[in-house]
Amino acid sequence: MSGGLEDVLGLTPSSSVISSKKHRHMKRLREKEEEELRVAKKAMGEKLKKEKSKYDRNPSGDDGKLALQSRDKKLNSRVKRDEIRHDDAHLSAARAEILHSESVGYLEAEGAERTYRFKQAAIKKAVDVNTATKSFDLNLEKTGPYTIDYTRNGRFLALAGASGHVALIDALKNKLSLELDVADKIHDVKFLHNNTMFAVAQKKYAYIYDDNGIELHCLKQHIEPTRLEFLPYHFLLVSAGRTGYLKWQDTSTGELVAEARTKLGSCSVLSHNPYNAVVCAGHASGTVTMWSPTMSEPLVKMLCHRGPLTGLAIDRSGTYMVTTGMDAQMKVWDIRMYKPVHAYYTNRPATSVEVSQRGIIGVGFGSYVQFWSDALSTKAQAPYLRHQFRGSNVRSIKFRPYEDICGVGHEKGFSSLIVPGSGEPNFDAFEANPFQTNKQQREATVHALLDKLQPGMIQLDPTNIGRIDRAPAEIIMKERKAAEEANAAATQKPVKLKKKARGRNKIGKRLKKQHQNIITEERMKIRAAAEEKRRLEKQQREEGRKFTDGALGIFARKKHKM
Repeated sequence: MSGGLEDVLGLTPSSSVISSKKHRHMKRLREKEEEELRVAKKAMGEKLKKEKSKYDRNPSGDDGKLALQSRDKKLNSRVKRDEIRHDDAHLSAARAEILHSESVGYLEAEGAERTYRFKQAAIKKAVDVNTATKSFDLNLEKTGPYTIDYTRNGRFLALAGASGHVALIDALKNKLSLELDVADKIHDVKFLHNNTMFAVAQKKYAYIYDDNGIELHCLKQHIEPTRLEFLPYHFLLVSAGRTGYLKWQDTSTGELVAEARTKLGSCSVLSHNPYNAVVCAGHASGTVTMWSPTMSEPLVKMLCHRGPLTGLAIDRSGTYMVTTGMDAQMKVWDIRMYKPVHAYYTNRPATSVEVSQRGIIGVGFGSYVQFWSDALSTKAQAPYLRHQFRGSNVRSIKFRPYEDICGVGHEKGFSSLIVPGSGEPNFDAFEANPFQTNKQQREATVHALLDKLQPGMIQLDPTNIGRIDRAPAEIIMKERKAAEEANAAATQKPVKLKKKARGRNKIGKRLKKQHQNIITEERMKIRAAAEEKRRLEKQQREEGRKFTDGALGIFARKKHKM
């Protein structure tokens, strides 16, 4: 009875009351967790949308979707499926970025210190052993100055000395892979689709070698080349030389795709836009021209400097272009509007300029190399890093992809510098894999050849490819006809009329023409008699007009004479 009385009075809680309280408590916890998950999911969605916008380059609006107004229903559904696939690809890329675990390196100064005062020796001591081993110097004074190039994945390094020395180095293992002497003057070196083939611009022609040092091709159509560029998605080798011609060679078929005459003299500055594969050339007149293999005239012609250009580089997004000239200036251009953004001064005219994957600008002038961080979209007040090669002028600068390393070729050899924050810390193994095996390399080559783009797809705005022209057929035909007529009028040469003499150019006729302007006494008498005859005829005509009368006036002169 006492136990029951306590239960009735509520002195001890029953099991049902305890379970209900526990249930409510668990419900509140579950609701709280669901709310936190909802907020986190919303934040993640906004972050994904922001990251996805970097990959979406469609300026049409409506979240990158094109308005479909074609009468062909199959075409509409096909374009819609392509849009969905593109949207999914952009979303997948944004999700993959969130999962990237590696972060970008950087240098941070304390107090009144400045990062450009840090020496390479001090940076080498502060970094890990793996990064420290990537910084080294090669003394090759007898065969310099050196031009350098890296493969797309940053695995291999090519060195080309002006006297003919060529070397390939496995940068991952710091091991010499190939060394040969071509016994000819070298201007430039460029890797092709991977490390198994590379092109060398020699004194007379451009040559292609394999990774064993065997000469595969002699490109005799590329005469006196000074600069080489390779378009990896089109398999096109581009050369510029002293003849003033730009030439595109398909390395997969061996055909010369196109050639264009710049009409601006010798060209020693060449680069390409990674976004649209348009080739940019710098000239002695201070202009930069942008070329496509489908056009015989430049797509864009910009006046960038008051003197000859010495260097040109474009960032990986295809938004900013950096140029250097003999006027000792380094200018940053927004090539979406073709307008200058910033200008920096160098102590002397620069010899080479390059932009890293993370937007750090490297410029070499004299025996100095300077690195500028955050100098594209904003104006930098001081350089990020600098280094001096005493008694050796800089020839070539290249950033190593996916590493915080910058290779510098100079008169005394080659140097590898540590530049924290210059390389992309995360790589796409399907795009460029620094650790790929021989089997993966062969598979990547096959896939690249299957996905090869045609030269006709190179244009300033690649988003135009695949768009639908919604204008009526009559207007489209009219516009095409007007464009063809304008192109024909622009390219048509003036027709020279043939001078058909037909016996009038004999020696007697030529002598007579030569003596026409000689004044003699006999000629003066003949001229006076002719003038007197003309005067009398004119007087007779005036007298005849006095006797004209009405419709029969035409007979008045004859009647007067009668």
